[in-house]
Amino acid sequence: MKIHVTVISKPTIGASGKTGFWRTFKPVIDYEKCTNCLICWLYCPENSIEIGNGMVIINYEFCKGCGVCANECPFNAIDFVPEGEYNV
Repeated sequence: MKIHVTVISKPTIGASGKTGFWRTFKPVIDYEKCTNCLICWLYCPENSIEIGNGMVIINYEFCKGCGVCANECPFNAIDFVPEGEYNV
């Protein structure tokens, strides 16, 4: 059985538009703990974690603040903080 992936079934960033304003909490990466294992990237349901300059970056314009990335990180490198607070 061959499965065809179409444009509709292929995940894209912000298929419904920018949705970051929905958040009440946001993930913040502690780069001293992060090993770039990409587990957060793999599990992000919104595809809002990107890879740039050899490191993972959260695209806050599309991140809904679900916390899956923080929950799945095996190194506890992602803190989940109230929106408006910046914790590095």
